Amino acid sequence: MEKPSDATRHILYRFTTIFTIIFILISCEPFTVTPPPTAASQATVTPQVTPLPPPAVFESRFLNPLDTPHTYIQDSCVYLMNRWNRINAAPGTVVMIVTFNEDILYNFTQIMTQLHDQGFKAITTQQLLTFMERNGRIPKRSVLLIQENSHPAEDFNKRFREYWDIWNWPIINGWVSDPGIPDIVWRENIGLEIEGWVDHQAQGVIAGTVLSDDSSKVVISRELKGSIDAFANRYAKNPIAIIWPGGGFGQRPVQAARQLGYQLGFTSNVRGPVMYNWVPLANEFDPERPTHLPEGYINDPLMTLPRYPASQVLDALDQVRVTGNEAEEFARKNQDMEFKYYETVCEPIYGPMPTP
Repeated sequence: MEKPSDATRHILYRFTTIFTIIFILISCEPFTVTPPPTAASQATVTPQVTPLPPPAVFESRFLNPLDTPHTYIQDSCVYLMNRWNRINAAPGTVVMIVTFNEDILYNFTQIMTQLHDQGFKAITTQQLLTFMERNGRIPKRSVLLIQENSHPAEDFNKRFREYWDIWNWPIINGWVSDPGIPDIVWRENIGLEIEGWVDHQAQGVIAGTVLSDDSSKVVISRELKGSIDAFANRYAKNPIAIIWPGGGFGQRPVQAARQLGYQLGFTSNVRGPVMYNWVPLANEFDPERPTHLPEGYINDPLMTLPRYPASQVLDALDQVRVTGNEAEEFARKNQDMEFKYYETVCEPIYGPMPTP
């Protein structure tokens, strides 16, 4: 008969032997490393979509190298809706802004005849504003005719009335609200305003004043607010445009004009015609044209619009006409891309593009 201690040792021996065999068997199994889950197994890869570029800006071959097109509609979607809406102005619609001086005629009759023969039609300041702000419909080739400075009715009747009578062409008058203007001249011009063919807009108060960033608040207020007060008292309207007196302007005068409600401003810079969301301006001084003040830094194209003096109209007419034609061709060439941009970027927010 075995002793208890021998039996215990025997059992421990057997268990030890069994565990040793199991350990050897486990150690002989091939060791497999389970790879960590890949990115593909963790999540579905989202393809990267390249953002569509914004609509391209038309470049005119007729502009001076330092004069570049400046846009002012911040929302590309709104721009495209207005651009292609069939009730608005057609692509390539162009406006030539022309100013006349009272002392020099510069082939006035020939200018008016050539404008008409080349398909231009005169528009009012309000029509220009509607076009520039939202592409409101105007003639494909439009001209804004500005007679600078205050005049008696006789001057308007002698020079411009016949074009109103035969072509329905209005004239814009840059009215200087000088306190010394005789009452009879005021009354005559009120009559012209009521007739509807002379559209008076502001050109300051004191003749010879030139505004700039160095002008005092008093002078800026006198020229801008003084015009508004005079118009309210005499013409029973607020001017929407300022023909910058002497061609002078600056950041401070422009800001003051905006605060007072002016919506358009005309410099004396000759840079080219204007189109919807397209105004040629300069960002730097040009020593070759020392009288042209750079206006790009102001960042308000509608308040620094360029214009042509009468002396340069005949030479520029063909360029303006061709600019409009080439802008239309550019628009048609880019139409598919612009519609694709609108469909991708704008339609989820604004809905379908208005039918072209």
